Amino acid sequence: MENYYNPEDLKKFGKIGEFQKELADKFFDYYGAVFAEGALTAREKSLIALAVAHAVQCPYCIDAYTTDTLEKGCLEAEMMEAVHVSAAIRGGASLVHGVQMMNKAKELSM
Repeated sequence: MENYYNPEDLKKFGKIGEFQKELADKFFDYYGAVFAEGALTAREKSLIALAVAHAVQCPYCIDAYTTDTLEKGCLEAEMMEAVHVSAAIRGGASLVHGVQMMNKAKELSM
């Protein structure tokens, strides 16, 4: 293997139940229900999933939801905007924890 991430493994995702079928079945039932049309469209959910995939840095999810969003008619600009939303939230989460550092630094400086 040339690298740790093997794009071919994404095709094997449905086989995760091989070692624990009951839990895999429950997961896939839940997963299917989450992505069913509801208050959000399947297209909107796919864009959210693409953004989250970038936040959690899952290459398999990035591949899957890049394909899915394109299949659902999303434009590349919409996809990139979703990625930027993810980056802003992730960056903001890091920055807001800077308050904890500032509090601790002030406490130790006293």
